[in-house]
Amino acid sequence: MSFFAVLFALLAEQFKPLPRDNWVHDRLVAWVRWTARCFDVGQRRHAWAVWIISVIVPALVAAAAYVALARYSLILALALDVVVLYLTFGFRPFSHYFTDIRDALERGDETLARQRLREWRQLDASELPRTELLRNVLEHALLAAHRHVFGVFFWFVLLSALGLGPAGAIFYRMAEFAGRHWGTRPPAPDGAANEHLRSLSRRLFATIDHVPARLTAFGFAVVGNFEEAINGWRRDSALWAHANEGVILAAAAGAMGVQLGGSAPPGATPERTRPFMAGADASLVEASGSTSGAVLQQAHLQSVVGLVWRSIVLWMLLLALLTLANVVG
Repeated sequence: MSFFAVLFALLAEQFKPLPRDNWVHDRLVAWVRWTARCFDVGQRRHAWAVWIISVIVPALVAAAAYVALARYSLILALALDVVVLYLTFGFRPFSHYFTDIRDALERGDETLARQRLREWRQLDASELPRTELLRNVLEHALLAAHRHVFGVFFWFVLLSALGLGPAGAIFYRMAEFAGRHWGTRPPAPDGAANEHLRSLSRRLFATIDHVPARLTAFGFAVVGNFEEAINGWRRDSALWAHANEGVILAAAAGAMGVQLGGSAPPGATPERTRPFMAGADASLVEASGSTSGAVLQQAHLQSVVGLVWRSIVLWMLLLALLTLANVVG
């Protein structure tokens, strides 16, 4: 049933995607702010309590709802899977920005492209060379595809196989959102004032994302240049400060045969947007150096779209085969 849930959710998301600013995002922001405000009093044990309430409790509620519905009707349980996946995938909202930037560059309107990148990732891209602009757009797109599609997919399939329905999708999405919301913002009245919470949310998401990141990288290798992707994975993943991101981007660079990384101010992920700004903390600047391959050109933006879609088809085919084997067995 997991295959059909993912398939229907992807189709629904293509035909009727959530808008960029949607009620789901607003509710997530309100939820994590409420849990931090009510349960965070500045100590380490409270950081754990806030994280568990914010991330695990919604996943448990979804699992309980799925089990209850499955006992009554498998159709209703499938419908719950589809609805949750539709709300957690988020493929189209980030692709809107990517498409706008690509279209602006095709028209020769770099000013609009830089403006869209700033809106998308809150980066000051006004002074970036064109090659660095393309690099940041491509790296953001690859990581967004992983976090909004592949990471959700892997955790959904895993916990669904254990009979927990959409709990995995909610677990991964809430962990990613909590790590991004608490881990990248300075202490504020409406955010996390507990430094332990900020550190814990980043560390736990890195652990949760460890295996999915490597599965995503492996998928890029299979549908791209396998040998170069694996070599890049081994050789270049340390160019990025965050190990999971380095694995994905190094493998993708090898799969497409392009240069990623570099010594310019980073910004490839939300965790490192601040080095674009004046007075940035130098400890946040990523390692210098880039992967081997061709210098980025505008045409490579279309290549990354093909790479992501081929990876989606690959994992869907594998899931279909597993579903068929389960039915036949």
